Amino acid sequence: MQFSIRAVGPEGIETLQLEAASADEARREVLARRFQPISIRQVASWRRASRADFDLLLFSEELLALLSAGLALTEALAALHEKEQRPAAAAVLAALRASLADGRRFAAALAEQPAIFPPLYCGLMRSAEGTSSLDSALSRFIEYRQRIDQIRRHVGQAMIYPAILLAVGGLVSLFLLGYVVPSFASVYQNAGRELPMASRWLLQWGRMVSEHALPVALFAALVLAALIWALSGATRRGRLLERLRQGAARLPQVGQYLRTFELARLYLALGTLLEGGIPIVAALELCSGVVSPSVRSRIDEVMQHIREGIPASAAFERTGLATPVALRLMRVGEHTGQLADMQMRAARFHDAEVERFIARFTRSFEPLLMAAIGIVVGTIVVLLYMPIFDLAGSFQ
Repeated sequence: MQFSIRAVGPEGIETLQLEAASADEARREVLARRFQPISIRQVASWRRASRADFDLLLFSEELLALLSAGLALTEALAALHEKEQRPAAAAVLAALRASLADGRRFAAALAEQPAIFPPLYCGLMRSAEGTSSLDSALSRFIEYRQRIDQIRRHVGQAMIYPAILLAVGGLVSLFLLGYVVPSFASVYQNAGRELPMASRWLLQWGRMVSEHALPVALFAALVLAALIWALSGATRRGRLLERLRQGAARLPQVGQYLRTFELARLYLALGTLLEGGIPIVAALELCSGVVSPSVRSRIDEVMQHIREGIPASAAFERTGLATPVALRLMRVGEHTGQLADMQMRAARFHDAEVERFIARFTRSFEPLLMAAIGIVVGTIVVLLYMPIFDLAGSFQ
């Protein structure tokens, strides 16, 4: 929460803006800065902190470094709060400090902010509190996030060049259709020659744009604004990525590797939680937040099978959540008591498989995309110049 505070300081009465979990926390912060508060007023905020405002991986790395240096948890959080300059992140840390000051355990304090700390993170910390191994839990989460982020970086890097090609090709096509074609249409308007049908259609478009430039520009701007609004809303609600995933899943081979990538995330999260000492049923429940709704429903079936006494490997096989490699590794883990390690091995195996597919897909997709853009631009140019070729032929 944000507070507006009037206080007496070294230079007289001043107005301070602070992020704090409560008015008492804000008062303590002001006193720590050697100000004497006169009034404290909460300022209404139009939005709450989200995961985009708080870097959970950075927070975990910094907290682990301070704990490894010998600081207590409360001291480490106080140090992180005092050095934080971003208001949203400072408010999250202030809320954690206030919850710990009220006597709550660390995992319970984290769970009070579900928009920032996912259930998987809270579950790891709750398990660590029982064994006094908070630093180990943080290390496991950091490794988990780094491996997930590594795959995402590879996907993002692979899509940069195709995105640039699409953007440049789209801009060139819009320039041709919005400026060059109307200019040629005015030149050919009084030529008095019969033009090819495709060229006539293209030039009719050019004349329409030339005669109604302002309405066309306004319509294009409205369509673009509506598209951006719809995409941003769908992204905030999580529907866009789910629809893209469903659409890509119908493509040959792409759907198979998307499923493999999602199962690898599941194996990685499950192995991380099992290494932290969380029972498998509770770990599966926490893993529901890292998978799609379709896989989430099958995780519920796996939990039910395990409660009935069926081995985890058989439960995963019955519900279709086990790849051939993962199934064999899980069976080995059940026999040796190293199920967590086998889950991590399965995740690493499939991560490498997905990375190889991304590399192959990029090498084959980029030339096809360049050829498609070249065909579109080339077709527009050829249709524009066909009347000129026809006119040149009549002179011979």
